[in-house]
Amino acid sequence: MHSLNPVLPPDDTTADLDAQDAYAAARVLRQFRLVFNVVKTHFQQVEKKVGVGGAQVWALHVVSQQPGIGVHGLARAMDVRQPTASNLVKSLTDQGLLQVRKEGPDRRAVQLHLLPRGHEILQRAPGPFAGVLPQALASLDAVTLARLEQDLGQLIGRLGADDRGAGIPLAQM
Repeated sequence: MHSLNPVLPPDDTTADLDAQDAYAAARVLRQFRLVFNVVKTHFQQVEKKVGVGGAQVWALHVVSQQPGIGVHGLARAMDVRQPTASNLVKSLTDQGLLQVRKEGPDRRAVQLHLLPRGHEILQRAPGPFAGVLPQALASLDAVTLARLEQDLGQLIGRLGADDRGAGIPLAQM
């Protein structure tokens, strides 16, 4: 049975455009691989040097800069969900790097403080503490960041990504 609209072989122009699109997609994929590899390598170097994961080092750094910060404040400073920050705090406390205190009138609220071993880790840890990607993004101008945000938004939409993944530190992926 014949279709009313037969499928015709693409003309040279269409084939050339399809090939150009495929090459462009491959180039962008290579760029993503480069970014992921740089991020992964940085976090591996941090963990190898100090024996603590990159997200934990970042949390230690935030607490060192804001002694007495709470878990909610830590989550905001790291742009992660509060349960993620709570898990980081528990791990750091269990390792003897961080102390959780209940001071002040509200005994439910906790304040975080570095212990001497936490300070030692930070002194040995290679920077940047937040990771190389946040540092690189912060160095971009506003126009570039806005364009990147818009373009990545389109890509995220095509992937059908779940927003909950946005609150997981890269070092834990």
